[in-house]
Amino acid sequence: MNFSELMRAVRGNPNDVVVPSHWGQGRAGFGGLAAALVYEAMRAKVPAGRPVRSLAITFVGPLAVDTPVSFEVEVLREGKAVSQVLGRAVQDGQVVTLVQGSFGGARESAIKVEAELAPAMKPAEEAMELPYVKGVTPEFTQHLAMRWAVGGMPFTNTPKRQMGGWVRFRTETEARPVDEADLLALVDAWPPAVLPHLRQKAPGSSLTWTIEFVQPAPTLSTLDWCQYLAEIDHAQDGYGHVAAKLRTPSGELVAISRQTVAVFG
Repeated sequence: MNFSELMRAVRGNPNDVVVPSHWGQGRAGFGGLAAALVYEAMRAKVPAGRPVRSLAITFVGPLAVDTPVSFEVEVLREGKAVSQVLGRAVQDGQVVTLVQGSFGGARESAIKVEAELAPAMKPAEEAMELPYVKGVTPEFTQHLAMRWAVGGMPFTNTPKRQMGGWVRFRTETEARPVDEADLLALVDAWPPAVLPHLRQKAPGSSLTWTIEFVQPAPTLSTLDWCQYLAEIDHAQDGYGHVAAKLRTPSGELVAISRQTVAVFG
């Protein structure tokens, strides 16, 4: 199943979805997919005209692959313009992913501040792609392609603050407009920006993740290469704090991300 098929599965029956092993990441399912599935279940409970503005995601435990998972959604409050929604992914009676989302309709405002210009970056055509190698790279990377243009790849002893490049879907063969579920996968495809600092392989995973979406969303296709750039704010004692931005190929800001990551090395 590709990404689109999994999104259709959760829309069709949120009480019984199975994430295949080819969407795995170490001993768990890919976190970006877990967040996207919860978000897709949440979006179904929100009135039309209220796009998602921000999500706060906690990975409580590993999402097991090839095992049924159900999705629970609770609307905490529905105001005149904003809906506050809580979503959970549950396996064997235990919450594995928790998402709190704010969905809000547009309102008139005198304030308008444009995003900063995109940083200069080597074109996707010239950047080095991380190949999918079974048993070496995470299984989910067969569905998502990343090309490095800034910083080093994981475990290459490259102690730089920034890491990034270009990302897009591999297995979405038909062009369609990108939505916020897609953006969750594209942003979280990248490994923690602290991993290039290591000399040898060690596990690392997201502990908490907040992501904000620019609305109205810029035009973006599932076949486009998106620009991604992450910067380490601080890292010590096995934890790193990383901020990142995702942009369209032409440099328009799409999403702003911040993660706390745990590193076991």
